[in-house]
Amino acid sequence: MDPWITAGADQISARTERELEALVAVSSPSSDVRGAEEAIAVVRAFLPEEAQSERIPCSTPAFAPDLLATVTGEGKGKLLLLGHIDTVVAHGGHRPMTFDGPRLGGSGTVDMKGGDVLALGVLRVLAQEPQLFHTAALLLVCDEEWRSEPFAHVERFADYDACLCFEAGERGSDGEEGVVVHRKAAGTVRVKATGVSAHSGSAPDRGANALLALARVAVGVAAHHRPDGDQRLTVVPTVMRSGGAVNVVPAEGELMCDLRADSLEAFDPVLADIPTEIDGVTLQAELMRRWPGMDTREATAPVLAAASQRLGRTIIGVGRGGASDASHLATAVGLTVDGLGPRGGGAHTPGEFVLRSSLRERAEVALAIVAEILAQGSSRG
Repeated sequence: MDPWITAGADQISARTERELEALVAVSSPSSDVRGAEEAIAVVRAFLPEEAQSERIPCSTPAFAPDLLATVTGEGKGKLLLLGHIDTVVAHGGHRPMTFDGPRLGGSGTVDMKGGDVLALGVLRVLAQEPQLFHTAALLLVCDEEWRSEPFAHVERFADYDACLCFEAGERGSDGEEGVVVHRKAAGTVRVKATGVSAHSGSAPDRGANALLALARVAVGVAAHHRPDGDQRLTVVPTVMRSGGAVNVVPAEGELMCDLRADSLEAFDPVLADIPTEIDGVTLQAELMRRWPGMDTREATAPVLAAASQRLGRTIIGVGRGGASDASHLATAVGLTVDGLGPRGGGAHTPGEFVLRSSLRERAEVALAIVAEILAQGSSRG
């Protein structure tokens, strides 16, 4: 292994567990401004002294501003490290970090505060050697887990040479170090139903049942589910809300469906197939969340091959169905690598955890890729 990687991983791994414990101790669900501010205060305490930090508007109105920390170097190459500090876990379900043998449990450990502390560690290592780069930036957003607005930061980083995102890592099929270079597009369909209220006992047929209409829409939408098709389209109804009393025909309701495919265009037939009216219930459908797919396999292949030589073990590019902000940056930054965070499991559940040993291993992977990106950028310059 390259001695620079070993030394940097030593520095990072000496602090990751303590820093992760401090960050996981903060409950920071999406949309909660106070939680986001507290989490960002913790992050700022771990930034290198050389970093200039600023708050920039979040993509989602009324959310806490995002954090951008920048270290200016003396060399060539502009590198973005990317993460998010929000979780899907509400305050009532939040769990601080636990130490359970090989596992570190707690809310947000793997998605993605474990990745955040690794990104912070990489930034500190780089800050010690400014001759290696021109700009190293860390962007932590506050709304990744629930954003319906367009991502606001692509243009700001369009001239960067590379983007590294620290969502959870994984192994390849033969035990290789896996990083994500291919993601599906993601979308959320919301259907609003407006019917007619009526007494469900004395006059049920005078009503127009919004719940029944949405149930029929859910079945129709799910019929488009084709995970083995050309676009690998998955369509999953996930949330339905309707009705307020057991003896009243529900007049209103809402259905949410999660869509994933190789391209955003695959969602159009699903939306087009939703009727505007069923049995007197008016239906309004919209695609409220459009996340592009990501495919950087060609651009990243030579970097991963060379980084494997530096690391002394194989790094391969893998695909993943989950959405990530790396997909947005990849539309402008061709050399985008995701999945650099620690390995773990149980994301979005009470059993969420990271594997302790992977904190160091994934720090080594990230540093190997950083070293190769900066070396190639320097040779081009």
